[in-house]
Amino acid sequence: MKNSNQILNIEKSVKSVVLLMLSLFTAITALNAQTNNNKTQKMTSFTDKGVQAPATNFIGTVWVNMNVKPEEGYNTNIGTVTFEPKARTNWHKHSSGQVLFVIEGIGYYQEKGKPIQLIQKGDVVKIRKNALHWHGASHGTMMRHIALVPEYDKDKTEWLQSVNDEEYNSYTTEKSVQTPVKITATAHKNHEELWPDYQSKAQETDPELIEVFDNFAFDEVINHDAMETKTRVLIIMASTIGSQALTEYKMFVNAALNTGISPVEIKEVLYQAVPYIGISKVIDFLNATNEIFTERNILLPLEGQSTTTPETRMEKGLAKQKEIVGERVDEMYKNAPKDLLHIQKYLSANCFGDYITRNGLDVKKREMVTLSFLIAMGGTESQIKGHIAGNAKVGNDRQVLINLMTQLIPYVGYPRTLNAITCLNEVLPAK
Repeated sequence: MKNSNQILNIEKSVKSVVLLMLSLFTAITALNAQTNNNKTQKMTSFTDKGVQAPATNFIGTVWVNMNVKPEEGYNTNIGTVTFEPKARTNWHKHSSGQVLFVIEGIGYYQEKGKPIQLIQKGDVVKIRKNALHWHGASHGTMMRHIALVPEYDKDKTEWLQSVNDEEYNSYTTEKSVQTPVKITATAHKNHEELWPDYQSKAQETDPELIEVFDNFAFDEVINHDAMETKTRVLIIMASTIGSQALTEYKMFVNAALNTGISPVEIKEVLYQAVPYIGISKVIDFLNATNEIFTERNILLPLEGQSTTTPETRMEKGLAKQKEIVGERVDEMYKNAPKDLLHIQKYLSANCFGDYITRNGLDVKKREMVTLSFLIAMGGTESQIKGHIAGNAKVGNDRQVLINLMTQLIPYVGYPRTLNAITCLNEVLPAK
């Protein structure tokens, strides 16, 4: 009974700590937002990287931001630790134990004598007193956690030897033995091109699905045609916005940067989504992009790409619209009821004048990106037909569009792809 009560008390304490950390995180986030323009107020944030950790206790690039310090009057030590891919702590132990709250990314945790565990955003790691352990980022993804050491006045942290590459890489070896996934050499190569050394948690939990998907998407589908990697990544990334697939979008933003696509090109795809998908659906993708850029030390805002002014947006937008849509634009204006004529003007000045005339992407890629939005959204067959014609007018022929639709199959599914193919056969029938 005594042991049961002790366990119950520990569980209650942990729950209290979790609630405290969540409340603290929410409060700091709110305060930072509220005082964003007050540069004189000293604040701390869980999103600040802080200072680089000493190489004596860590391998790789690690940042530490001490959010709550004992000298501030608290008998605890709370810090945010950010690990770049492959970075990790040395083996160490705390006489008071430790609690880790993973708030971003994917990482590893291991206690001596036990297998490595995969940890990710939302996980809470409760480390026993004097347990010898290490923790850090996964092979291909950064990881950020909040580390809490209780009873700081009684704690003694002992740092020991580094975690060598053999120990660190044993996660991959162990998992490959336990859950073998038969990925073809071609699929592996194409996947590595986008995400070098990436360790998928889904491969651990759902190996059969990953085997089927990766071999199809990264071998069979990619080998259908010779589409350039950068173009393929851009259209798939665009489709994830149309599908409202934020998690997969973030994967492809990283893939874009890994394959040499510029931040400007990524932002232009995102900006162009606004007139087609709406800002209410795009804003979360904008925030996610900015977070990734910040993590990668890409300075914001990026250089402006606008080519129009309030005075020229209508004229230049109409010219761009005719370049893509053709002289049919004149018929659209002529046939528009008077009470809807303003919509035609919005299309010319706003959709084309404010967005499509921008630099950063050429018109052929912009039309492919737009078509990818529309296919992924579903229920847009009328607009798909219009932009199939638009693609053809700027030089993207039937085969280019077949290749586009083929590459999107694993990400948008067959029904929406087949609907797009029906539109293609109607607008640009096979010869």
